Amino acid sequence: MFLCAKSASAATAALGFAGYALALLGAGPTAKIALAFALVVAFTALTAGGLSRSNRTNAVIVAITLLSLLAFIISGLPMALTQHNTGPIPPVPLGSLLEATALMFVAYTGYGRIATLGEEVIEPRRTIPRAIILTLAISGALYLGVTAVALSAVGYAGLAAATGNEVAPLAIVAESFGTKAIPLIVSIGALTAMASVLLNLILGLSRVLFAMARNRDMPPALAHTHDGSPRRAVLVMGALIAGLVLIGSVKTTWTFSAFTVLVYYAITNLAALRLPPEHRRFPRIVPALGLTACLGLAFWVEPTVWGIGLGLIAVGLVWQQVARRLFRRVPTASP
Repeated sequence: MFLCAKSASAATAALGFAGYALALLGAGPTAKIALAFALVVAFTALTAGGLSRSNRTNAVIVAITLLSLLAFIISGLPMALTQHNTGPIPPVPLGSLLEATALMFVAYTGYGRIATLGEEVIEPRRTIPRAIILTLAISGALYLGVTAVALSAVGYAGLAAATGNEVAPLAIVAESFGTKAIPLIVSIGALTAMASVLLNLILGLSRVLFAMARNRDMPPALAHTHDGSPRRAVLVMGALIAGLVLIGSVKTTWTFSAFTVLVYYAITNLAALRLPPEHRRFPRIVPALGLTACLGLAFWVEPTVWGIGLGLIAVGLVWQQVARRLFRRVPTASP
């Protein structure tokens, strides 16, 4: 489920990058799939080269993204304070609210991916929890700032219209600020944001696939490393993401990602419930609530999507039994 969910998220990021890039160039949407596919190929090659090179690239990408989001907030704040376009909140059916919550959950799931690099950082037990909490705090503040400015500046209807075209919603909102440079800055920031998401997903997914291969849950040949990089696992995940890009719809890949993300977080909470007391960090009520919420939200997305997701779970359970027989560990002979 993790591999399925994050592969769909990566395809969504690649298609989002292509949408902003084509809007920035003034080109039509016809080349979106080709550009997204090319980006996946390029980042797969970059990630296969090792972690250090990828981290340096990612640091530059994240810095540009943060600066562009701050520029959006600062430039749109005067208009947001004077326009007040939000108005009264329209009534929302409960089903629509729960579906939106399920889709929004995806935006807060990337922080767990930090843990997938546990074997490649110093003092992971101390540094990884701190990194996750710090990232959540910074990202949450940026989410609130961008959303508050966008809603206040153009209102619910304006933001919905900008988002509905799946091309460059924040850049469209920024055009109303009256500063010509801001839409360009926002578009560049969106490009780097989508690129960062894609790069980090390829990094995290390849490490999970590598670990699964090492544990004989996937073909052991994928546990091979070259100069410290799980190159084969990187190439396999890159191929899977590139295949999902060919779907071409941000809405479809995002919805599929939402369902599979909620399922694997439910499994994660179930695993936390089963931990012995000495290994628990939080009371059992925390994973119990997480398990209930994740399973409850998962089935508010489109029935076709969760139907496909349940089929994948069935395939995974069958594969687990097959893998145990195909890749069982061979005991070492006594000398």
